[in-house]
Amino acid sequence: MSVTLVLGGARSGKSAFAQGAAEICARTKGQRPVMIVTAQAFDSEMEERIARHQADRGEAWTTLEAPMDLVAALRGLPPGAVAVVDCLTLWLTNLMLAECDLSSAGAELVAAVSAFDGELWLVSNEVGWGVVPENALARRFRDEAGRLHQALARAADAVHLVAAGLSLRMK
Repeated sequence: MSVTLVLGGARSGKSAFAQGAAEICARTKGQRPVMIVTAQAFDSEMEERIARHQADRGEAWTTLEAPMDLVAALRGLPPGAVAVVDCLTLWLTNLMLAECDLSSAGAELVAAVSAFDGELWLVSNEVGWGVVPENALARRFRDEAGRLHQALARAADAVHLVAAGLSLRMK
């Protein structure tokens, strides 16, 4: 059983990387992979993105929506499940907008990931490489994402950085 954190920038290929790895794993185990999505369609652009991701996955996947309660979704999977979470930065955004306790939520997620009995890929945007954001909310988001990534990287068996569709194994 293993947990892999997949980080990268927007449109870097991180979702495709995680999805492809999970499909191979699920095929070898004779299972149907599970995609746990955190996106919410608040506008037509996001509706189009969601539709594009669904089309890319095809019918072979089971999809679970968990925009807020990601921990419950992970804990609800059967032992030996093959799953991808896409994506953690959207989940973090959802929690921030709902004014949740991010420290507790992050700790609960790390505990659920550490206890996960299966093959898990966690997809997230690396947002800390740009300029310092000019507003407090954006700076807080960048900082919270960085803290979450560090905690999950410690808990993960492997960490990949994806850029231009290419993966670099960091751990």
